[in-house]
Amino acid sequence: MKRLVLSTLIAVITASSVLTVAGSASADDWRRRHYNNHHHHNGNGNAIAGGLAAGVIGGLIGGAIVNSSGPRYIDPPPPPPPRCWFEDRRVPNAYDGGWHTESIRVCR
Repeated sequence: MKRLVLSTLIAVITASSVLTVAGSASADDWRRRHYNNHHHHNGNGNAIAGGLAAGVIGGLIGGAIVNSSGPRYIDPPPPPPPRCWFEDRRVPNAYDGGWHTESIRVCR
């Protein structure tokens, strides 16, 4: 939930910086520039660059906040595989009542 709120906050900050820059131009400015053949930017490039910089910095700060959400659960390492080997053991013989030797796998 915390990540959702922070992501929304970052999106709102970024969108507001872009919309603020885009909203500063008007139709009168456009007509005056194009009909008088004056192509002065009157600092609009600085405003756009400032808005982009604010968006990037806001994104970096928001990303740092989202990623610093405290301790995280980390799976414990798997247990070590069992140590196994074969040992020769005497076992009873089911056919004649005697004994014989078999190799048996032993794990610990």
